Amino acid sequence: MAQESETGRSIRALDRPSFSTQQFQIDFSFPIHFTQHVFDPSNKVLLDVVNRLESERRHRVFFAIDENVASACPSLEDDIRNYLSEFSHSMELLGTPLVVPGGEASKNDFSQVLAVMAELNQVGIDRHSFVVVIGGGAVLDMVCFAASIAHRGIRVIRVPTTVLAQADSGVGVKNGVNLFGKKNFAGTFAPPFAVINDGQFLETLSGRDKIAGIAESVKVALIRDRQFFEFLEDNADALSRLDPALLSVQIRRCAELHVRHIGTCGDPFELGSARPLDFGHWAAHKLESMTRNRLRHGEAVAIGMAVDLIYSSLAGFLSVKRRDRALQLLETLGFNLWDDAIEERDAKGGYAVFGGIEEFREHLGGKLHITLIREIGYGFEVTDMRQELLIEAIQHLKARSETRITVNAV
Repeated sequence: MAQESETGRSIRALDRPSFSTQQFQIDFSFPIHFTQHVFDPSNKVLLDVVNRLESERRHRVFFAIDENVASACPSLEDDIRNYLSEFSHSMELLGTPLVVPGGEASKNDFSQVLAVMAELNQVGIDRHSFVVVIGGGAVLDMVCFAASIAHRGIRVIRVPTTVLAQADSGVGVKNGVNLFGKKNFAGTFAPPFAVINDGQFLETLSGRDKIAGIAESVKVALIRDRQFFEFLEDNADALSRLDPALLSVQIRRCAELHVRHIGTCGDPFELGSARPLDFGHWAAHKLESMTRNRLRHGEAVAIGMAVDLIYSSLAGFLSVKRRDRALQLLETLGFNLWDDAIEERDAKGGYAVFGGIEEFREHLGGKLHITLIREIGYGFEVTDMRQELLIEAIQHLKARSETRITVNAV
């Protein structure tokens, strides 16, 4: 019998099954601070955030600012420079703060992403540096997306400046920009290094923008927290008058519920098919694009929730009494639950807004999962939406709107 060669023995020793599996886990954690006057040198929140992992290092920090915030706060850039100068032993300002377009315009133009990345390249940023982004949810989305793909991810500190961003989008792990007419078509999951909610920035907002931000609180209350819904219901009149203390309470509670879901749902990066925190959003996202963002995100979400609340009742999932409580809350807060864009038709003569369902289906991997309401505080999922009931829901919503206009006119 021939003796096996040394080469043959080596090959046999290295022979393995045709596949192998490697599993690993990464823990993510980030603090969410609630404060006032974040760039006052007497306020050490930003300093502590930057130093929380490497206190002996001199950190390089780049700032991007929403142009709406820069306009409303003309001293902001000087405040930033003075703050970093005060703590120059710990922080170095990279370049000049970059002012970017505010609102959804920043997400609708991919060149804005490239402009941010060009600036990051120009200042020589590295993976241990920080990008501090100050602005509304759309600007946070765009700048955080740019930072997440530069060097495969740069540390980001978010400073949300709107009710909606402080309560919802600014404390989440998603970011992205609109592309091909689709909401957030390009994006990444990238947890921030930290979030700093400065209540002082809310004073720069219009009443319309403050009210729009409350929509996400109603949403999360309807699907997650009956007690929170009752708080909003009991205080709806005062919230509609923009009581600062109540606005602060609802922002904090909404943010808490949002991050609790992210941390405990078992699917923070949405690898599965569910998006429970997007109740009312299939219609909202479509209405935003159809109106070219004439509707604020929160305003579109309110309308989207109204459609799904009425659909839930028509389908026998939700009682009419509970449905009307939810609709009344939205109306008392100041939301208009109708927009003529809902009735716009597509090339085939159907409701164009229904395209939002197909876009959701595509985003979720081909199988539809839509969150509806069975009880106040308890959402559940369906995998099909009956078009005849959706049409009836829209017609019901239109009739309700026309009745309210008539009553108010009298």
